[in-house]
Amino acid sequence: MDEHKEVERTERKSDSSKVASTFIKYAAYLIIFFGILWFIISYLIPMIRG
Repeated sequence: MDEHKEVERTERKSDSSKVASTFIKYAAYLIIFFGILWFIISYLIPMIRG
């Protein structure tokens, strides 16, 4: 009798370009967030206080 065994292989690839693009995306989010925070602290809060 022929036994047919199916072997499933999973490869874990570290795609450096995907990691880099994700890092750049989140770094841009952080820069935008801190830019908005700086704008609020520098301009809006002094305008509210008078």
